[in-house]
Amino acid sequence: MLRKSGASEAQTTRRDHPLSGRSRASTDRAVALFIALCSFVVAVATADPVPPDGATETGETVEEFLDRANAEFDRSDREQGAAVWVNATYITEDTDLLAARANARDGELRLRMAEQARRYQRPDLAPGLRRDLSLISRAEYMPERMALPADPVLREEMTTVQRRLASAFGSGRYCPDGEGSCQSLGQLAQVLGSSRDPDTLLEAWLGWRSVTSPMRDDYQRFAELSRAGARDFGFSDLGEMWRAAYDLPPDVLTLEVQDLWAQVRPLYEQLHCFARDRLADRYGDELVPRDGPIPAHLLGDMWAQRWDSIFDLLEPFPGVADLDVTSALEAGDYGPIRIARTGERFFTSMGLPALPDSFWERSMLSRPDDREVVCRPTAWNVDPAENDVRISQCITPTEEDFVDLHHELGHIYYYLAYNHFPNIYRRGANGAFHEAIGDAVNLSLTPGYYSSIGLMDQAADSPEATINSLMKLALDRVAFLPFGLVVDQWRWGVFSGDIPPDQVNQAWWEMRVREQGVSPPVPRTEADFDPGAKYHIPANMPYMRYFLARILQFQLHRAMCAASGWEGPLYRCSNYESEAAGRMLWTMMQFGASQPWQETLESAIGSNNFDASAMLEYFAPLEQWLRSENAGRQCGW
Repeated sequence: MLRKSGASEAQTTRRDHPLSGRSRASTDRAVALFIALCSFVVAVATADPVPPDGATETGETVEEFLDRANAEFDRSDREQGAAVWVNATYITEDTDLLAARANARDGELRLRMAEQARRYQRPDLAPGLRRDLSLISRAEYMPERMALPADPVLREEMTTVQRRLASAFGSGRYCPDGEGSCQSLGQLAQVLGSSRDPDTLLEAWLGWRSVTSPMRDDYQRFAELSRAGARDFGFSDLGEMWRAAYDLPPDVLTLEVQDLWAQVRPLYEQLHCFARDRLADRYGDELVPRDGPIPAHLLGDMWAQRWDSIFDLLEPFPGVADLDVTSALEAGDYGPIRIARTGERFFTSMGLPALPDSFWERSMLSRPDDREVVCRPTAWNVDPAENDVRISQCITPTEEDFVDLHHELGHIYYYLAYNHFPNIYRRGANGAFHEAIGDAVNLSLTPGYYSSIGLMDQAADSPEATINSLMKLALDRVAFLPFGLVVDQWRWGVFSGDIPPDQVNQAWWEMRVREQGVSPPVPRTEADFDPGAKYHIPANMPYMRYFLARILQFQLHRAMCAASGWEGPLYRCSNYESEAAGRMLWTMMQFGASQPWQETLESAIGSNNFDASAMLEYFAPLEQWLRSENAGRQCGW
C-alpha cells in the first residue's frame, strides 16, 4: 500500500503539507490534482452501495471475504502506488489525471469494502475476526477519512461539500492589491517564520485567514453530514469513529490524552512563561502582557504550533557555540547519496538489514533538472510484495534535510518489517507509531553521534550548550503538544454537536487560550473561521496521531537506550551501533497492525500505555533551568 509519510504543514513543518517544496507552477498543478481527485471521489462515492459479492448467494465466509479484500487491496495499492509515484516525480497534467483516477478507484474500493465488512460483523465472531473487519471499516483509511451516509442524496452532497473545502484551501491566495500582489500559504508562512516586525506578521496572519474564513458554512454542513454517515456505520459521530481506531473505547482515549497533557503541562507552562517574557522584552508589555496569553502571530509559525523559528529571540545563552551540522555537511562534501547512505548506516549499525537494491535504483534523492517534482520528503511503500520501498526527497547538505532523511528511513524500515503481512496488517500499530519511530531515531542524532561518524569534532560540552540544545528541541516537540491536542478536541466537539454552529470560532479560541496560552492578535468573531487555516481541518485528516507521536517517540527512545545499556542522561543517549536497541525496534515494527497496539508496545518496552514520563526525563535539565529563570515571574495566563 502506498504511504506518504507524515502530513505536516507548509514549510514550517515540512512533512505536514502536500504542496510544500514545489515551484509556483507545480503547486498550481498540485492544486488541480487535489481538486480533480475530489471530483473523481464524488463520481464514485455517490453511486449506490455495492452489496457483498455473492455473500448471501454463495455463502462466502468471513475468512473468504478477508482473503478477497486483501487481494483486491493489493491490486489497487500496486496501481495507485505506481500512478502517484510517477505523478510526484514527474509532474504533468497527464500524470495529475492518472494519479487522480487511481486514487479515486482506490477510494471507491475502500468504501465498498468498508460497507461489506460491516455486514459481516456479528457478536458471535471470534475477537480476531471482529478486529480484522474493523480494520477494513475504519474511517481513517477511507478517502478523506469520511463516513459517507448510506442515503445517496446525502452522499453526493457530502462529497460535493468536501470538494469545495479542498478547492478553497488548495487554491487559496491572499491578494491585498490585486492579482499581482497574491501570496500563497507557503509565502505567508515564510513571513511568519522570518520577520520580526509585528505589523508585517499581523498582515500575513490575517491574510491567510481571510482566505479560509469563507469555509465556515461548508464546514458546518460537512460536520452535520458526517454525523449522519457515522451513525450509518454504528457510531454517534465522526469523532467517535476516529477515536475507535485506537483499540480503545472512544471515551477512554479522550481521558487518556487529557491525562498525558496533564503530565507534561507543567513543563509547557514553564516554557511558555520564559518565551512570553522574552517576547515582551522584544515587543513591549502592551503587545505581549506578561500575565496573559501570547499573541499567535509572534511565535514564528502560521498556527503557533511550534516556536523554533524564533529561537534567535529565545536562545538562553547567545554566543555559545552551536552544533553547526549544515557547515559540516557542506565541508565534508556530503551529496544526496552520501547523506542517504549515512542514514542507512545508522539503521544497519543497529543490526537492521541493508536497504534493497531497488531502493537505490528507484528512489528520487535529488532534484532532477529536466522536470518538476514534489520535493517534500516522503516515504513510499509502492509494492510491498516485492519490498519496493522508496524515498522522494530533494536532499541538500543541510541539517534539516539530514534529519528529515533519517525520519523517512524510519518509515521505510517499518514497511520492511511488516511487509510480510496481509494487506490489512501493513500499517503502523496505530496512527502515532509511524511518525514516532522516525522521530525516536532522530533523538539519537546527538553531538556524540556526529563525532562518532567523523562528521565533526566533538562539540564543546557545557551546561550552557546543553540548555541551548534542549531549548531548541523543546520549542518544536513540547510547544506543539497543546496545539496537537486542541485540533481534534475542537473537531470532536463540532462533529458531536457539543459545540453549537454559532460558537465554532469562539470555542476554537477558548480552547487555544485555555490549553496553549495563545490568543488571536486581534478580536475574532463568528464571521471568521480560524480553524480552517489549518490544512488538516478542510482536508479532514485526523490529528491526534501527532500529539501521541510526540509522547511515544520519547518512550521508544528511552526503551532503546535501556536495551543498549545506556546509563547517562537520556538526552545524551545515541542508539547508533546498538544491536540490542535495533532488535527491540525491529521486533516491535514486525507486528504492524496485526494485534492491538497495546500488546505491541508492551512486548517492546514493558508498558501498554502512552506515558509522558520519558519526555519529562529527557527535558529535566531544561525544566529545572526554566524554573530557576522564571522565579519571580507570574507564570500562567
